[in-house]
Amino acid sequence: MEIAKTYNPAEVEDKWYAKWMENNLFRSQPDERTPYTIVIPPPNVTGVLHMGHMLNNTIQDVMIRRARMLGFNACWVPGTDHASIATEAKVVNKLREEGIEKSSLSREEFLKHAWVWKEKHGGIILEQLKKLGASCDWERTRFTMDDDLSDAVIDVFIDLFNKGLIYRGIRMINWDPKAQTALSDEEVNYKEVQSKLYYVAYQIEGSDKKITIATTRPETILGDSAICVHPNDPRYADLIGKNALVPLINRSIPIIADEYVDMEYGTGALKVTPAHDVNDYELGIKHNLKVIDVIDNHGKMNEAAQLFIGEDRFITRKKIAKAIDEAGQLIKVEDITNKVGYSERTDEIIEPRISMQWFCKMGILAKPALEAVTSGEIKLHPQKFVNTYKHWMENVKDWCVSRQLWWGQQIPAWYNTDGKYVVAKTAEEAVVNFAKEGIKVSVFEIKQDEDVLDTWFSSWLWPISVFDGFKDPQNKDINYYYPTNDLVTAPEILFFWVARMIMAGLEYKKTVPFTNVYLTGIVRDKLGRKMSKSLGNSPDPIELIKKFGADGVRVGMLLTSPAGNDLPFDESLCEQGRNFNNKLWNAYRLVAGWEVNSNITQPENAKNAIQWFKERFNQKNEEIFDAFQKYRISEALMSSYKFVWDDFCAWYLEAIKPEFGKPIDQTTQQQTIAFFKDVLKLLHPFMPFITEEIWSLIRNKQDDEFIMLAQIDQPVTYNSQIINGFEQTKELVSAVRNFRQSKGISPKEALAVYLPESKTHEISNLDIVKSLGNLSEIQIGKAAPEPCFSDLVGKIKISIPVSDSVDKESEIIKINKEIDYLKGFLISIDKKLSNEKFVSNAKPEVVDNEKKKKADAEQKIQSLEDQLQTMV
Repeated sequence: MEIAKTYNPAEVEDKWYAKWMENNLFRSQPDERTPYTIVIPPPNVTGVLHMGHMLNNTIQDVMIRRARMLGFNACWVPGTDHASIATEAKVVNKLREEGIEKSSLSREEFLKHAWVWKEKHGGIILEQLKKLGASCDWERTRFTMDDDLSDAVIDVFIDLFNKGLIYRGIRMINWDPKAQTALSDEEVNYKEVQSKLYYVAYQIEGSDKKITIATTRPETILGDSAICVHPNDPRYADLIGKNALVPLINRSIPIIADEYVDMEYGTGALKVTPAHDVNDYELGIKHNLKVIDVIDNHGKMNEAAQLFIGEDRFITRKKIAKAIDEAGQLIKVEDITNKVGYSERTDEIIEPRISMQWFCKMGILAKPALEAVTSGEIKLHPQKFVNTYKHWMENVKDWCVSRQLWWGQQIPAWYNTDGKYVVAKTAEEAVVNFAKEGIKVSVFEIKQDEDVLDTWFSSWLWPISVFDGFKDPQNKDINYYYPTNDLVTAPEILFFWVARMIMAGLEYKKTVPFTNVYLTGIVRDKLGRKMSKSLGNSPDPIELIKKFGADGVRVGMLLTSPAGNDLPFDESLCEQGRNFNNKLWNAYRLVAGWEVNSNITQPENAKNAIQWFKERFNQKNEEIFDAFQKYRISEALMSSYKFVWDDFCAWYLEAIKPEFGKPIDQTTQQQTIAFFKDVLKLLHPFMPFITEEIWSLIRNKQDDEFIMLAQIDQPVTYNSQIINGFEQTKELVSAVRNFRQSKGISPKEALAVYLPESKTHEISNLDIVKSLGNLSEIQIGKAAPEPCFSDLVGKIKISIPVSDSVDKESEIIKINKEIDYLKGFLISIDKKLSNEKFVSNAKPEVVDNEKKKKADAEQKIQSLEDQLQTMV
């Protein structure tokens, strides 16, 4: 069979993914084996594959493939999230392009359009994951609005309501004017922006005095209910209890005192607008202030503002500043940097608003979820995120779970014409619940709450609901696969999703939903910026796969992505991954191209190389197992990468390679194929496609048909002495090669090497040293004829007679220069060691290190001077 000179991933990857799917190799069903389960962090149904997905899902695939090869019943559950805000925005925009406004549609009509959109676009990202090689159990694909999953969401809402953990109330919430919905605190991103601080004078009622406040939001002045000062601030002591007039509209508001006020910030006087600031809202409740809402749902000034009615809040900001200035009450304006809240979904600036919403009490649910992590029952990798988790959980606020949208699970609350409500799954059940309250209604006289539940209210149930654990709490899947093993996700949703899943798992299954959480870093560009479409700095993952192959991209991303640390991405990483693929392919071509002769006796160099590589493999296998157990996936890959590139390709294959044009003995060839299979199994989780391709070409009838089903060997003990002996072999060969290069001697010219101070039993693998160094002879315990070059390789003195091809005069000059340099270096070391202050104050290990440097330099000088003597 003719072997292609270059590896072509485009030809290989689609072929093998199709074969894996045809043979149902990703499918998992409960059996007698130990399960290993991962549930995918469900990507938004609106989404396409981005670099964060690429990293996250590569790590998951590495873990699931390795577990499969370790004999576990590996189950990776895929799925997508309905993403209420993002999806509704996509559908609204699409309808608008078609000339249809959402307001002209009924809820049922809008949802028909939304489901059509979902069916057309919802599976794109999952198909893209297949290009990456993701070995998910695709028959288990779930969607957070599947009927069973939606039923679970509604049932949990009702259960928590009945337990008193969900309530309806008026609170200050984060409002997204673009998406037209409330957001939880965790859905707000705070960004540092350049702003202006406006100093505005308020007239004291019935007086010529004025009090100056500082604000970044002058548009909210029209909703002021009070001015607050610190009770101990002497500047305003005489004004407490008096009234001030709101600029432009002259509303009379009280001047109150509260220790909340920071006397050092601004003027030390704070305008209080309870309807438009979270802290002002709390002050308003405490001091029984009037709530004046002057900004509507769309971020425009309403009639309560009295001025600028219908104007956008930011246009009003400029206009009111100008009007106050013209009224002589704008004292000054300063440029400042402050943090402003933006919607995580639409990137719109958040507007704090008073609103009637549904909330979930988090304190009771958070306590056991905090204990699960701090006790180590659930481990976060890296551990540094435990403190972040602890801070969030100890300061948790009630969760605003209602969203003013149509796409999502509709809140199961029902209202009669008087505004009274009950919570029930159906209208019929609601009628019964009203009756229990002494209210007689029919299904035609009640109306369901218009709001839907926060998307996270679906996904916090994900590890249970994907196995139908709410529909049938004792079904075989939930009992077998739950709790899952590992969760791979991003740190930014540690509270959004991870903490809430832990809460739900402990509440409804009385156990944690997973035992380990691997937190990935953020993929950034070379400038350190987070990759995003808006910045235009994010490559298309599918195009990267086309260019470098899926295996190349996977290796490139994982080589520099330790858990929790950001990945500074550059395409050169994928190129490095592709080069590794080519290295592996060329190694296969080399081995497959050897002619085998069963009549040849195995040479000594091959025996020694095989003995060494077996021990080296066992050593590296233990190292890689340890890295995986510690969730150091990047380290596991790097260890595998170096092992294959250096030990297998650069040393082992070179050591056993027959002379050009000559056959290899059968024993060595068979053992090499066996080693190659072990190497492929190590690499398969990281590089599934090329390893499957080469496996199919070298496996025999006794091997598994697919490498993904082959078993990885467990670590066994290894012989360190043999490994260390070969390290000495490498050093000797490298010394000979460096000598050739430094002296300009051709690799084809055979050299003689003398080890004058050694004994035969002290030197390992002489045959390998001789063949890889292209040596005519190795003389042990015998001095080299002069002139010669000498050097120390570890503790071994090596001497090589000077070849006729070497320019002696230029070499003498080089040796003298090196001696001069080392003597200068010695002087600097002696100065340090003769300095009593340095010796007495430096750490003992630092002083010892300087002494070692001195001894090494002296030994090197002696060696060079001896060498010089043989040259003259």
